[in-house]
Amino acid sequence: MKILKVLLLAIITCNQVNAQESTKDSMAQPETKKSKEWFNSFKIRGYAQVRYNRLLETNPDLGCDQCDKSWGENGGFFLRRARVVFSGQIYKNLFFYIQPDFASSASSSGLHFGQLRDAYFDIGFDSKNEFRVRLGQSKIPYGFENMQSSQNRLPLDRNDGINSAFANERDLGGFFMWAPDRIRKIYADVVKNNFKGSGDYGVFAIGAFNGQTANRPELNNNLHVVARVSYPFTIGDQIIEPGIQAYSGRWVMPSSQVSDGVTTTHDANYTDQRAAASFILYPKPFGIQAEYNIGKGPEFNKETNTIETKSLEGGYATLSYRIQHNEQFFFPFARYQYYKGGKKHELDARSYKVNEVELGLEWQLNKNFELVAMYTISNRRYEDFVLRDNHQKGNLLRLQAQVNF
Repeated sequence: MKILKVLLLAIITCNQVNAQESTKDSMAQPETKKSKEWFNSFKIRGYAQVRYNRLLETNPDLGCDQCDKSWGENGGFFLRRARVVFSGQIYKNLFFYIQPDFASSASSSGLHFGQLRDAYFDIGFDSKNEFRVRLGQSKIPYGFENMQSSQNRLPLDRNDGINSAFANERDLGGFFMWAPDRIRKIYADVVKNNFKGSGDYGVFAIGAFNGQTANRPELNNNLHVVARVSYPFTIGDQIIEPGIQAYSGRWVMPSSQVSDGVTTTHDANYTDQRAAASFILYPKPFGIQAEYNIGKGPEFNKETNTIETKSLEGGYATLSYRIQHNEQFFFPFARYQYYKGGKKHELDARSYKVNEVELGLEWQLNKNFELVAMYTISNRRYEDFVLRDNHQKGNLLRLQAQVNF
């Protein structure tokens, strides 16, 4: 028994000594801080837009299929966008961006379907990611207003002339982009400081993409190619950004978009080429945003009931002024736009001629909520196999509430 007691006492004494030494070690060598996992640093944000377009309406037959399907007869309150953005720097040279939209229209009778807008990742090749490649579904680097987020744009819809190039402004492809770190900071600052920037798509961008626009399968063996150069520079307190861009490819008219009785080429393939110039004077406080493009694309000919490759042209000019009062911002603006040509995304590559003036005011009550009122004076001719001699004129007051989160 005495031997057993001595052994137990020795064991207890050793445990106490080990515990004391462990405590000293932990005090002398504090635990190394673990590196932050990427899923603890990525961002979630989004925005939603609710519209009503029927106030002071003079022509219920006036419509705009690509810009806002709630114009005109039987239109009411409309959820234009409901988007959530997931983004983050997975690694120092790897960035991801995913954006679904939960207000997409699956058909003329089905609304508010979830649909992918963006799903891409950027791979950097240097420590500052000045050289990078973007892979996935993203905006095509063509046109300042096309790349400008609807969350930041002043007019409620993109202009017909540039936006007729790409429905939803996106496609699936790969793009090389380059911009010096100093310029990338300018791109970030004009967005962060509420100067209506378009985001960072590089000073120089070049790439290839399918060409049938976002969420649609490729229908031929011909990829579209695009290139863009745009450089912001400062003059005093002002920031000016001129740019040029162009793309080329072969567009295929899907059979579902061609009416019975309309003739296409033997393989439904058409030349799809454009070039555009941009001039941006950021609103500090007075702003100018102007773009114009020319090119060739499919367009319906009502005289022969055929879809032909024809010339197109069009653009816009937007004037704005930025007023800040405490946390509130006011942006009065005016835009004139013109377009003449076909819209390849619409039935029979619908033929258009558009002249339109928009006068509006954006009121940002705070960073999370804003209101827009815009009076539209529109003169539109849009014709396909069914809509023949369709020339509509009219005015309407359009309202939008936007929540940013």
